[in-house]
Amino acid sequence: MKKTVLHSIHKKLGAKMGPFAGYEMPIQYSGVKNEHLSVRSNVGIFDVSHMGEFLISGLNAINLLQKICSNNIKKIEVGQAQYNYFPNESGGVIDDLIIYRTKKEEYLLVVNASNIEKNWRWINKWNLKFNAKIDNISEETCLIAIQGPNSMKIVNKLADIKDLKYYRHTTTDFAGIPNTLISSTGYTGSGGVEIYCNKNNAIEIWTSIFDAGNFLNVIPVGLAARNTLRIEMGYCLYGNEINEKTSPISAGLSWITNTNKNSVNIEQLKFEKLNGTNKKLIGLQLVDKGIPRSGYKIYDKFGVEIGHISSGTHSPSLEIGIGLGYVNTDSCDVGTDVYIEVRNKKLKAKISKLPFVKNQL
Repeated sequence: MKKTVLHSIHKKLGAKMGPFAGYEMPIQYSGVKNEHLSVRSNVGIFDVSHMGEFLISGLNAINLLQKICSNNIKKIEVGQAQYNYFPNESGGVIDDLIIYRTKKEEYLLVVNASNIEKNWRWINKWNLKFNAKIDNISEETCLIAIQGPNSMKIVNKLADIKDLKYYRHTTTDFAGIPNTLISSTGYTGSGGVEIYCNKNNAIEIWTSIFDAGNFLNVIPVGLAARNTLRIEMGYCLYGNEINEKTSPISAGLSWITNTNKNSVNIEQLKFEKLNGTNKKLIGLQLVDKGIPRSGYKIYDKFGVEIGHISSGTHSPSLEIGIGLGYVNTDSCDVGTDVYIEVRNKKLKAKISKLPFVKNQL
């Protein structure tokens, strides 16, 4: 398995390591609940350097991105970020990603680690027509996330940032390291920033963050808590809520689907936005004690199978079982009683509004 530059530090911190997207990554340190609640109420630090990064630049960069991305790339200003997905030609999703416009004719794409090679092939396929400049900088780039309501108390000790609004970014000195990209994005719903740096500076930046956050008792956070945090927010995870066969419209991604441009699979996306889909992504909270897991079947009150769980966990914030899943569109009303099959038992649950907890951004 691959290792991030910070691997040895995670081992010294006593992290429980495990495989994720071809990397050996920290799953947890002090425990999932403790790490989760620290991000919700204070601050936590994540190594997410396994993520992939591509630079697309040149006169035709915007035309290429308009073709392969779901959202309207022309709306991204320099210093702004935008959530997107790559639609495929058969109604599913190649990957979801964030795009940062770093210069007038340069864009940074941040993609899921498990899809780096697939995305690279997909972009190059379409770029035969547009001939933009493309660089895969994944191996040389590290990504450290500072998440939680007290994040800026640390950031402001290390960088001169007065006001960084949500989904904005700036390139500046951070912990004495020049040309560091700092973005107000994240995957937790609790505020904070993500730090993009060259791998040669990652250890120094990681150490500086913990030194600056010592007064807050800042702790490292693993991928297990990252998952529980994103489920509480109802955020999609590639491979669970979205994949090559899942409609992005059924996944609730209409809001980043711009149908006023000639992007990949545009006619089907237009049709689904107008007419809806047979399945819809919903949230649910268990009434009975238990934890819904990916793949568990969902039934209506008459015992008819209506869908399945795509992601589930015990919510550290709510102290109940929660999940995301797909159900038939005619069975998706908030408040509807449903039943989750767990080891030959059917546990009662209710379809819930998303997010499960208040967004702190």
